Amino acid sequence: MTDATITGGITAPRKSVSLLTEDARTRRRNRAEARFRMMGKIGVAIGILALVGLLTSILYNGLSSFRQTFVSVNVYLDPAKLDKPGNRNLEDIAKVSTFGYAPLIEAAFEKTLADKGVSLDGVSAKDAAELISKEAPATLRNYVLANPEMIGETVNFELLAAGRIDGYFKGRVTMESAALDRNVSPEQLQLADRLADAGILETKFNWGFFTAADASDTRPEASGLGVAILGSAYMMLIVLVLSLPIGVAASIYLEEFAPQNRFTDLIEVNIANLAAVPSIVFGILGLAVFINFMGLPQSAPIVGGLVLTLMTLPTIIIATRAALKAVPPSIRDAALGVGASKMQAIFHHVLPLAMPGILTGTIIGLAQALGETAPLLLIGMVAFVREFPAGPPEGFFDPAAALPVQVYNWTQRGDPAFVERASGAIIVLLAFLICMNLIAIILRRRFERRW
Repeated sequence: MTDATITGGITAPRKSVSLLTEDARTRRRNRAEARFRMMGKIGVAIGILALVGLLTSILYNGLSSFRQTFVSVNVYLDPAKLDKPGNRNLEDIAKVSTFGYAPLIEAAFEKTLADKGVSLDGVSAKDAAELISKEAPATLRNYVLANPEMIGETVNFELLAAGRIDGYFKGRVTMESAALDRNVSPEQLQLADRLADAGILETKFNWGFFTAADASDTRPEASGLGVAILGSAYMMLIVLVLSLPIGVAASIYLEEFAPQNRFTDLIEVNIANLAAVPSIVFGILGLAVFINFMGLPQSAPIVGGLVLTLMTLPTIIIATRAALKAVPPSIRDAALGVGASKMQAIFHHVLPLAMPGILTGTIIGLAQALGETAPLLLIGMVAFVREFPAGPPEGFFDPAAALPVQVYNWTQRGDPAFVERASGAIIVLLAFLICMNLIAIILRRRFERRW
């Protein structure tokens, strides 16, 4: 043993550290991780609370729009007023305007009150008749034109109650607010209570909210989503027919056939950029090209469908390319190895395996297009449309509305009943979007392949 060995061999004893004992550094790391996890939980909680608050507000304001107050009366269709010649000619019957049907409703309502023993109690006959919607004469006229053989008979009708009366039974109108409202009086509300007790007036499910057209500002109780639902369906049909084949064809070319050069790189960058372009820019493009240059009619589903197709194409192309990339190269190599051509390998093997992702991207793109409002406002779909569009293809060129635009229209009107209708339309729109996303999820899980 040498001195060097003795000197170099003396070392300080090392402190033993257990893996089960936290040191200062581990404690700091664990605290940082705990803070990060807490921040994530708080963020998720805030998002859930915001979503719950939004849905609660929409459901609270909109669920009542699916119920409506009706007045049941037996109306005598007097031939002396509706068919003076007595020949049941539709042309002669059609000459009677809605003003000719109003006296029939007033007489039937007075008779109903008398038969049920309901007293007016300080309410004039004219004010009592105002409990019935101004849409009632049009309802009777449409019925008579569709059933001229019923002239001379007494028919039971369930007519819409006036908007303020409907709001009273939904809690939107009170006796205090009626005292300050020139459209309704507390005495009329008290008469409505007596009518409800007598079974003449009843609040029940309103199918007309889904089938009726929009109504004027004086008849909010008669407004419905019929034209908007049909217009949205027409536009989605156009978007599906145009965007799916064009988007899939472009994706197949870019992914499978196009050479890798600066030109294709430029195309890919522009497709990605188009997916992030604000939707109102597509509305300006549609106004300039399809309406001003091509001369297509404003507020028509064909223009809305073309604009939404341009907006949906980048989403479908990106989703389709991702689905094609997800197919393993071995599938292509195997097909080519057994003698298949490039085209056969793609359309017989690659495309069927990528179809679930393609359909999922297409449905998500359609759902996004269904909820767009800004581009449709610029092409004139904000206009008041009362008539239903015809069947396709003529209906593609008729004026129509769309669900998101109808929501916008109703929120711009002053009557509180339209705000209720707008919330109800949002519920319908959300239901369509949820159904479309559920279909996308089901397709993905049903046809998904793993390698």
